[in-house]
Amino acid sequence: MTAFERYLTVWVFLCIIAGVALGHAFPAFFQLVSAAEVAKVNLPVAVLIWLMIIPMLLKIDFAALRRVSDHWRGIGVTLFVNWAVKPFSMALLGWLFIGWLFKPLLPADQINSYIAGLIILAAAPCTAMVFVWSNLTRGEPHFTLSQVALNDAIMVVAFAPIVGLLLGLSAIIVPWETLVLSVALYIVLPVIVAQILRKRVLAHGGAKALDALLGKLAPLSLIALLATLVLLFGFQGKQIITQPMIIALLAVPILIQVYFNSGLAYLLNRALGEQHCVAGPSALIGASNFFELAVAAAISLFGLNSGAALATVVGVLIEVPVMLSVVWIVNRSQGWYERGVPPPKTTNGNTP
Repeated sequence: MTAFERYLTVWVFLCIIAGVALGHAFPAFFQLVSAAEVAKVNLPVAVLIWLMIIPMLLKIDFAALRRVSDHWRGIGVTLFVNWAVKPFSMALLGWLFIGWLFKPLLPADQINSYIAGLIILAAAPCTAMVFVWSNLTRGEPHFTLSQVALNDAIMVVAFAPIVGLLLGLSAIIVPWETLVLSVALYIVLPVIVAQILRKRVLAHGGAKALDALLGKLAPLSLIALLATLVLLFGFQGKQIITQPMIIALLAVPILIQVYFNSGLAYLLNRALGEQHCVAGPSALIGASNFFELAVAAAISLFGLNSGAALATVVGVLIEVPVMLSVVWIVNRSQGWYERGVPPPKTTNGNTP
């Protein structure tokens, strides 16, 4: 890792402070940038996410995707955590902390709305940002792409029923335009652009030229990540300053949920004998959230100034620093993880 990458956590916190300060000092500018959206998908943020993930997608050879079946254990674990554990564990944590322990400290008329926002946040597994986390853990890129694509397909049919069940609603208004546009902007188009660029570079300069290009683009991904943070925290600077206690209380169940689900996915992969390069992204996919969809759904159901909308925004605020901490844990524990997993075998049954 470069010196810049080693101190990424420091840059993240500096960007958080800068974003809050700039959002408070120049609210008109951030309102203008925030308004540049289509179907509640912010276009400047979409451009920055492109800059984050295209260098990582350039590493993926689609011809090698046929090997992803080798990691069926990791895919099974991630699907189990994302769809059978995560929304329900968040509902339980929401009811425990917001509906009981912290209830006297919160506005009484917003309690149910806060819980609803937490449930909506947990029911939408992360998509684009996962490529960043996977890259930082040296994760298997073909597994990551396949898992994200599978989650997107499931989300189309499972998001509304799960949220409706946990909220006790007979129906839920899914912001389909946001869902479809987000998948197209954050997954489909970047994949197409990256693969076209990859083929052209390989055709003209071979693997050496591709490696040189990836070396040049690598810092761009991290810079785009930091710029995204400044924007996201700038958008919410006023709320952070005016409602710090409520935001801190809402962050508690989100933090517990992230560490619980990432730890569960990580340990299950180890118990099943999956490789560390799959267990890392599996844990991160199992813990992170598709906050664009969650915020849009909360606003559609409960309104812009509702407790539900605020709860999903808190998820946005803590997503990057918390996921970076999970990345750190995954990387630091690689030796421990691999001591509990049998080494891979060759076709003749001997270890390489």
